[in-house]
Amino acid sequence: MSFKDLKKQSSLGSLTQKLVKEVEKMNTTSGGADERLWKPEVDKTGNGYAVIRFLPAPEGEDIPWAKIYSHAFQGPGGWYIENSLTTVGKKDPVSEHNRELWNSGNESDKDVVRRQKRKLSYYANIYVVKDPTNPQNEGGVFLYKFGKKIFDKLMEAMQPEFEDESPINPFDFWQGANFKLKIVKKDGYWNYDKSEFDSVSALLEDEDALEALWGKEYSLAGVTAADQFKSYEDLEKRLKYVLGQKQPARRVDEEVFDEDSNRGSFTPDFKNKAPVAAAVASASSDEDDALSYFQKLAEE
Repeated sequence: MSFKDLKKQSSLGSLTQKLVKEVEKMNTTSGGADERLWKPEVDKTGNGYAVIRFLPAPEGEDIPWAKIYSHAFQGPGGWYIENSLTTVGKKDPVSEHNRELWNSGNESDKDVVRRQKRKLSYYANIYVVKDPTNPQNEGGVFLYKFGKKIFDKLMEAMQPEFEDESPINPFDFWQGANFKLKIVKKDGYWNYDKSEFDSVSALLEDEDALEALWGKEYSLAGVTAADQFKSYEDLEKRLKYVLGQKQPARRVDEEVFDEDSNRGSFTPDFKNKAPVAAAVASASSDEDDALSYFQKLAEE
């Protein structure tokens, strides 16, 4: 799709309809920091503020976000931090293990499932309008990782609840809107409830600058590419070791030492040819999504 076609679809509103259909389809299916990844920061009180603009899909791609599930939990054998094969519609050993626990009928097993549940994350290209903590980021294009709550705000913008609210495509250059990211610390977690979209406006008036900005976007297809997922067999081996069911080999011992020594500072590694998206997400942001998923598994 050319830049000219992108603008034409903007005026017709067809992109918004396409994005809504993609979400409906999704809802019916079951190392060191990289400079391309933007992260908001908070002050000593736990408050943070920034203004960003969600960007259209990169050239050659249709959807302006990538969705991925991952698992991040600690067992007797160390940490398990891996992308979930359920992201690409395949069976995953953790999900199968959790299903067995959920179906056991023991409430204590369900508590274990809640601790081992899959985490939902999204990736999108953004343009940083204002970043008071790191002003050098302003005017730059980055990848932004966010959770279900912010994604819900994107959907609310495309499908407003009330009749007096006009739908917008927040990923649109011309008919989109800046997103005022407001963070407060609540119950030990970052809370985004006060975040909101500004009024509709073009991101930039200069269309040559817009087209150049579009060309700076990062591919999102790589987030869920095949090389971002380990095989079922390798994941199962890792799971058994983390759960203390198998004696580790020397190589695994070294891996666990490296993981434990860096625990708490894990970030995706985008240095390979495609981004790696197995990161620890906020436990509070996807509670309903995870529990409904396990309930569905229990009924199968």
